Amino acid sequence: MRETEVEEKKLIEQAVKGDREAFCGLYGLYKNRLFRYAFYRLGDPAMAEDAVSECILSAWQGIRELRSAKAFPAWLFRILSRQCSRQIREMITEREKQERFAGYVHQTVPDATIALELSEALGRLQAEERELVLLSAVAGLKSREIASIYGMTAGSVRSKVSRSLSKMRKFLEMQP
Repeated sequence: MRETEVEEKKLIEQAVKGDREAFCGLYGLYKNRLFRYAFYRLGDPAMAEDAVSECILSAWQGIRELRSAKAFPAWLFRILSRQCSRQIREMITEREKQERFAGYVHQTVPDATIALELSEALGRLQAEERELVLLSAVAGLKSREIASIYGMTAGSVRSKVSRSLSKMRKFLEMQP
């Protein structure tokens, strides 16, 4: 074994025992490779950084379950791969939602009146409904992020946003 491999194995063994400094040392060894992997999977540096951060947090939380120091690289990259896949699914879902919303707006509202009619439709919603729609459709927050703000479940957020958009749709369909 090379000296660096011996040092890495030692860091892994110490991290498994809960040594934070050893885990930080492992992060230093892997951070560039983790970022490159995430960047090539996601195509966006900010998303890659988020994925690596989530990966490292998950790894720290689960490091005590690691059975073998040899398994560490594969284990770490498996965590990152799952995180990247999760982000890709969320991107696709968000993009589809935005496309549906944009498609709906373009089908139902003439271009010259979009802002006014959308404003009126938003104004017909209750304050919480309006805020949920704006956080979701305009700010682009995920339902779990909105849920953490309001202390509700992500499912409740999705249901409320869906009902609110339905109310807006009914109002916009009634417009001449």
